[in-house]
Amino acid sequence: MEEQAFGFDDHALAPMVSLELNVAMFKSQWQFCDRITEYLSDILGQSHSDPARYSNFLSVAANELIELAFRSTGEPGRISFSLYRSATFNRLRIAFARQDRESTGIRSTERPSLAGAGSDLKSDGTILLRELATIFRAAIRIEQDGAHGMQIIADFPSTEDFQ
Repeated sequence: MEEQAFGFDDHALAPMVSLELNVAMFKSQWQFCDRITEYLSDILGQSHSDPARYSNFLSVAANELIELAFRSTGEPGRISFSLYRSATFNRLRIAFARQDRESTGIRSTERPSLAGAGSDLKSDGTILLRELATIFRAAIRIEQDGAHGMQIIADFPSTEDFQ
């Protein structure tokens, strides 16, 4: 089941938390991926009947997305991690300056999600994102953010009926 994600500027989303880091500091230690994932996942679990279960389950997907950003950043600048909530889904947005898109293994897309994206997206990163979208019933997309930026946007359903 795939649902259309709201546009990023949709007013139906309430900001929950935002974390911004210097890319050089973020890339200085691989362990930052785990620490950021744990922090964000704990926040995502708030207001659920079983917060530990929800946050643990979503931490798998969040960690994969954060690690993808870790491998894809190389330009000097900032990387930001933001969480938003609506009545039906939680959004994780990761924004950063991109390296040469051919070397990252990901390509930007204006499609609502990666499911059914077609033959122009053949990288391992895209396959991973497609699998995550299916497993977590999420709408995941990668978009260009300005002239030199990328953003990974993942909308996870706020329901707790994961299988």
